[in-house]
Amino acid sequence: MPTQKTIAKESLHILKWLQFIFFGAAILYFGRDIFVPISFAVLISFILYPICAWLERKKVGRMAAIVISLSILVLLGLLLLTLLISQFIAFLDEWPLLQDKLKQSLQDLSQMLIDVFNISKVQQENILTRMSDESGINIFRVVRNAVSASAFSVVLMLLVPVYVVLILYYRGYWMEILYRVFPSERNTRMLKIISLTIQTYYDFIKGMAIVYLVVGTLNSIGLLILGVPHAILFGFIASVLTFIPYVGIIVGSLLPIAMSWITYDSIWHPVGIIAVFSFVQYLEANVIFPLAVSSKLHVNTLVMLIAIFTGGLLWGMAGMILFVPFVGIIKLIADQNPKWATVSMMLGMKNDKQNKNK
Repeated sequence: MPTQKTIAKESLHILKWLQFIFFGAAILYFGRDIFVPISFAVLISFILYPICAWLERKKVGRMAAIVISLSILVLLGLLLLTLLISQFIAFLDEWPLLQDKLKQSLQDLSQMLIDVFNISKVQQENILTRMSDESGINIFRVVRNAVSASAFSVVLMLLVPVYVVLILYYRGYWMEILYRVFPSERNTRMLKIISLTIQTYYDFIKGMAIVYLVVGTLNSIGLLILGVPHAILFGFIASVLTFIPYVGIIVGSLLPIAMSWITYDSIWHPVGIIAVFSFVQYLEANVIFPLAVSSKLHVNTLVMLIAIFTGGLLWGMAGMILFVPFVGIIKLIADQNPKWATVSMMLGMKNDKQNKNK
């Protein structure tokens, strides 16, 4: 039987952990404007470090190596952005035809409401007026939030490259700081943890590339079966936009839906596209993403989903991206510390090599 003193000690220990979680979450939430760009910069720095190290071994100066590797990454991002903009411009060229079809569909819907439900045009106009008045404030709030998010994204685009350059250029200095912060750790162990961290981020990015490839392929196959023009292009654009949970797949489906509507003048092709994208989104969220990413990070699928949800609550979309590799880093640190064996077991998977050896 546990004594009263033991129960009190355990309760105090649990209380300390709850306080740590509460204050830690508060610091992360209210400091997200500071932590998010730094976290992205660290992520990108770990991805670019192998390229920088390789260039430096080829007698390229450190700053030149950093600029070259960062320029390659920026160039890839600009190419993707150019592709999206070109497709949007092509969509705008076909907008007048789509607009005519939309007007005709609205007229058919209005006539159906009159014939089936006996709702006159005056009543329909009153309903639409009331709905627009009630949603006006909400639309204004959405626009305001969108503008705010866009402004923050511009700041991120300016700050993150600067942080990346500073982190990579002064990486030896940051290592010295880590040695001072954790004096009990041996330098060899610290170097091992850092190298494993870099490998973890690399595996995360590789896992995400697999997700985009598989989802894009499945989207393209579904669109090809339906006979949608530019199926492969639309499929992979929608795949990349799954980066934005829920909203991304909706935005990605708009172009193929509009194109199929214009091409075939039938409601069944848009319905088929919605069905294909919904099925692929379900597979991506519940099968493809957990297997491809969590297996690369050696993180339990349940823990990974909790990390995505928690990151979304604290940091929004950025948190959904960043918290998964963060959990992977905690896992590998726990693997190196015997005192954290329980944490390693909680975060890990049943088929981990460590668990097999135990």
